[in-house]
Amino acid sequence: MHLAKRGIRVLGIAESFSGRASSTMAGVVMRKDLRIDGVALASLTVGGMDATGAVLGILAALARRDISVVMVSGSVVAWYNILDPEAVAEASGLPVIVVTYEESEGLEEDIRHHFPGDEERLTAYRKLGGRTPVELPGEEQVFMRATGIPGDDAARVIRDFTRDGKVPEPVRVARLVARAAMRWQKGVSPGPGPSAGDPSHPVS
Repeated sequence: MHLAKRGIRVLGIAESFSGRASSTMAGVVMRKDLRIDGVALASLTVGGMDATGAVLGILAALARRDISVVMVSGSVVAWYNILDPEAVAEASGLPVIVVTYEESEGLEEDIRHHFPGDEERLTAYRKLGGRTPVELPGEEQVFMRATGIPGDDAARVIRDFTRDGKVPEPVRVARLVARAAMRWQKGVSPGPGPSAGDPSHPVS
């Protein structure tokens, strides 16, 4: 991967849900110069275990061969729907960087509380492993899990695509797209679902 290239493309992925049975996930292809040249959407189940499939669905819908890295906002999305970054990297052949933004003592006890006896979910969460802090300008800090890419290179990608604050532009824009799509869908066809809010700052 030529990280210094101006035309390097990152696929930023984020999701949004509010009081629905399904969540809206958006993928935004962004160049290093912040030009956007691709968008795709997918849905996933709130409280399900299909986050990995949703990310792969976005990659399949885009059908791009010029994406250098996949950057996802959070490993645990849509009410404890757990992403498998290794499975995404293996299926796509692309490195995966998962970015989170807050300190966390872990979510294992929360998973046990909300999903008692769900060993598959617990195993998926434990498989994620620990997070690595990344220092940003302005004394900001994020945390990452990097798969298929050296940690130093992953940190550089995060820094190169972060302009203000601590949310990298590809996932920031993807989150805006997901929110807009979710609100539009909610207005067209509202449905039942947990009132879990919109997780704007994933912690794990």
